[in-house]
Amino acid sequence: MLEHSKNETILKEEIEDNLFAIYLEDEQINYIPAKDSGYTLDLAKSSCTNGVEVSFDYNTWSVKTNYSNYTYENNERVKCSLYFTSKYIEPLLNGTDPVLEDPLIPVTISDDGTVKKADLSSEWYNYETKKWANAVILFDETKTYASGDIIPEENIESYFVWIPKYRYQLWDLGLYDGLTTIDTSKVHEIPVIFGDYNTSDSVSGECTTPMESGESGNCKVGDYMTHPAFISIPSTGFWVGKFETGYAGATNTTEAEVNEIDSSKIIVKPNVYSWRSIQLANVFYTSYDYKRELDSHMMKNTEWGAVTYLSYSLYGINKSMHENNTLNLVTGYGTLEKFTCGYTGDNSDCNRIENVVPTANGSYSFMYNTEYGVQANTTGNITGIYDMVGGAWEYTMHFMSNEMGQYIVGANSNETSGFSGVLSANLENISGLNIPEEKYFDIYNLSGYLTYYNRILGDATGEIGPFEWYQSGNYGRRISSWDDDQADFMTSDNGYGKFLVRGGVKYGALSIGTLGGVFTFTPGNGESIADRGFRLILTP
Repeated sequence: MLEHSKNETILKEEIEDNLFAIYLEDEQINYIPAKDSGYTLDLAKSSCTNGVEVSFDYNTWSVKTNYSNYTYENNERVKCSLYFTSKYIEPLLNGTDPVLEDPLIPVTISDDGTVKKADLSSEWYNYETKKWANAVILFDETKTYASGDIIPEENIESYFVWIPKYRYQLWDLGLYDGLTTIDTSKVHEIPVIFGDYNTSDSVSGECTTPMESGESGNCKVGDYMTHPAFISIPSTGFWVGKFETGYAGATNTTEAEVNEIDSSKIIVKPNVYSWRSIQLANVFYTSYDYKRELDSHMMKNTEWGAVTYLSYSLYGINKSMHENNTLNLVTGYGTLEKFTCGYTGDNSDCNRIENVVPTANGSYSFMYNTEYGVQANTTGNITGIYDMVGGAWEYTMHFMSNEMGQYIVGANSNETSGFSGVLSANLENISGLNIPEEKYFDIYNLSGYLTYYNRILGDATGEIGPFEWYQSGNYGRRISSWDDDQADFMTSDNGYGKFLVRGGVKYGALSIGTLGGVFTFTPGNGESIADRGFRLILTP
């Protein structure tokens, strides 16, 4: 049976009257496959005329559209084409299943790290059981693999993990104007609902206006809001680098410190050295040039937030992850046990940070495909995303906008992101690389609602309050209610810190220890620094 949003039945006569065309594996038929037939609706291919949207209710096995009559004022009849397929689709995702385009190859990864090409007609991901979808890009794309074939590690250039589009339930609007005392009762499993819809659809009981940089909107605690990471770049989800971006060919940590634009050096793999010491503008254009056909770009702050919130949902690890504690910043490692104290030297008894050689376990540092290594990712199993706690600090893509609508690109001429724009110290214009299209960065508008945490809902900053001051010896930092993670926001004055870095644990010879986590953030100016790297996003 077919239904639309008014729950009125669309009868078989409407199919025969060409209001609906039904296809099964691209061959037109005159019936709807049964619920237990093994087929499902492919929402990516299904569509209606006149801009009418189509959705699918897997529980009632019914197609729904957002119109209440079969004709418009001009008497033009709506027609829909519905495509059913045997391709595996997870009902839980409500049409936000992984989008695959060349050169992405879907894969399964066994616990020991063996990679096989996935069979698209069988279950190769299952978010209900925390098994996230993975895909790879090959060095040699001329080599072909059949479903079930092992893809050798030496031919894998990069790994990616799919983040399906979702709404999440607001628990805190993040309107904090100063430091108070943290409230650990705020930490909870974040409710999410997968599906390809926006808050602007005005679904009953949900936000109708996403809140950005202090705009009031009409959101309130308890509402569900489509995560903004899926709105600025319209998509049913995005692929995120499974590991921090590495530098191809680097045989030690110093060789991976390169400040240049060169997408040919990108690798996203375990057991490689994270690419660091690269200025923010060079990060952006290196990422942008990587795979234009897949709309590659540098991770935005809201995209970091989208991954973080999913990790703390029913479908992720839903707890504090172990850290990548490698001194030389090798990707995909995890600690034997979590850190137990705050600021310390590298090799203290409570924060074990050690120098390991890629592909070898240490005394306290273990590779991605071990029982300890998988605790350092977003699912707690090998299908998740690594290096979001520890490893290098990761720049995220955003700008602060001042009262005159100018983008702040750095503090002074020595501490700048490399983009053209205004310096905060004296509002001097500085030349550099062009500011990219707005969809590729978040904007923190200082001319609007200015609070202590000038957050965007969904970016995992202001919402994780309240905040307090943490002091350890000579070192003081702000921390959040979520896992006591360090939470130092960008500064709106003329001083240091116009861009956020996320998820690191090391400052030179010091470890921030228990203050490091997936919610951790601290400011920088976008300059080239040896402990700062980046992560890739694909939105095919």
